[in-house]
Amino acid sequence: MSKKIGIVLSQTPGYSETFFISKIKGLQDAGADITLFVQHKNKDFDLCAVKVAKAKSKNLFIVLINLFSVFWLVISNFPRIKNFYQLEKNAHTSLLNILKKIYLNVHILSADLNWLHFGFATLALQKKHLAKAIGAKMGVSIRGFDICIYPVKHPGCYTLLWENVDKVHAISDDLILKLRAEGLPKHIPIEKITPAIDTDFFTVELTDFKKDNGFVNLISVSRLHWKKGFSYTLEALALLKSKGINFKYTIVGDGPLLEEVTYAIHQLDLTENIHLVGKKAKDDVINLYKKSHVFIQYSITEGFCNAALEAQSMGLLCIVSDAEGLPENIEHSKSGWVIPKRNPKALAEKIEEVIKLSDKKMFSIRSYAQQRVKLNFTIKKQQKQFVRFFNILSK
Repeated sequence: MSKKIGIVLSQTPGYSETFFISKIKGLQDAGADITLFVQHKNKDFDLCAVKVAKAKSKNLFIVLINLFSVFWLVISNFPRIKNFYQLEKNAHTSLLNILKKIYLNVHILSADLNWLHFGFATLALQKKHLAKAIGAKMGVSIRGFDICIYPVKHPGCYTLLWENVDKVHAISDDLILKLRAEGLPKHIPIEKITPAIDTDFFTVELTDFKKDNGFVNLISVSRLHWKKGFSYTLEALALLKSKGINFKYTIVGDGPLLEEVTYAIHQLDLTENIHLVGKKAKDDVINLYKKSHVFIQYSITEGFCNAALEAQSMGLLCIVSDAEGLPENIEHSKSGWVIPKRNPKALAEKIEEVIKLSDKKMFSIRSYAQQRVKLNFTIKKQQKQFVRFFNILSK
């Protein structure tokens, strides 16, 4: 009998979101029956079954239809609804909020599952009793934002969640340490499953670098977000320019800091050196990697970073900060370099040092990094780890 796994996300993943897509495919190949529980469904998603939460609406007709549908599901699944009500009542949830939760989560409360897994810990905070109510085990995936940022704004936010979770997935050793520091009891198992990439797609035959008309080509592939540390990266590049070092820096991605980053580039007199190219498709990213020499990920906080894996697999020289999972992603001085965050001078010095390495030393670092990624961070390996996480016996 196939194991039934429900995965809770805010919306169905796009096909470029390889982490969730490969996870679902790997579990399906092992014989699991997967259902996604989401707030929004992309119309072209057809990888597995999807159940969408009842939407809030101001349209009276839609409200009445939803209420009738919810009422029927409540009647059909009354023992589970009763269990959920009692669990919430014991947690001192008000009657009004219990009714709201039943309305918003009836699509989950009516499901027959062996596992209910939350793709992000923050999604589980208001749904922590659902798995127990339906007789399923509860799993949670922890990523950088979940454990590095959210608890800073909401101290003690996971205390009640830890009382209900059966197993936790974390993406790096550093996040595991933070989980325990955040109060996750030692008896709750944690399984580390790192991000992974398609190493058959992100690959290139290594040759010695050739400078572009005397310029070193730098690249970052990242959202324009405060936690990515772009202000420090730009300050470091201004220091390089003041020393007469010729470089071009391409930033691939968009985000809320676009205006701030654009103005900083102008203010630091880097307009001729830096190109903001926006978000790009994977094929375009591949071509940009091929034109680049050095990859920079100078984050303030970072759970792991897929782009750093891609860059290593593409044979780039990688320089990253020491934020959370990055020192595990990059093996310092062997597959790249890890330097202290929030230190533009240290970053500038490391970039200058790296671009002055001999061709032989560069090739050695690049080759080691490429092979290390192909050995340790493949989608196939990741899929096997998730099969083990859910205790699935492969077909």
